[in-house]
Amino acid sequence: MASSSYGGSSYGGAASYRSREGLSTRAVGGSDEIQLRIDPMHADFDDEITGLRTQVKKLRHVAEEIGTEARFQKDFLNQLQMTVLKAQAGVKNNLRRLNKSIIQHGSNHIVQVVVFALICFFVVYFWAKMSRK
Repeated sequence: MASSSYGGSSYGGAASYRSREGLSTRAVGGSDEIQLRIDPMHADFDDEITGLRTQVKKLRHVAEEIGTEARFQKDFLNQLQMTVLKAQAGVKNNLRRLNKSIIQHGSNHIVQVVVFALICFFVVYFWAKMSRK
């Protein structure tokens, strides 16, 4: 039989498994078969697989929730965009009506407000001049 770096082996090259934690090999009744035994101390792979499956399920649930939230926000933004477009159209329409109204009825009220402001300014100005003397 061939010898390996672990010392000679009559296990058909299975001695390389000895370096792994929890694995050991043994000969089976003089045949060329190998029997591999996993140490039960390190055999909690089933628990790890179950834990990983649980985590994958949780991640899948989170991904579904994210997708649902993204669809909800997309619909909300579309509705908001339509509302803004309607509001812009309403403002534009009202500005057009206001401009027509100002043109038809004149802008005398603006002149009246400006004249009132000037009168108030001069009254305060003259009152300030009189109070200094």
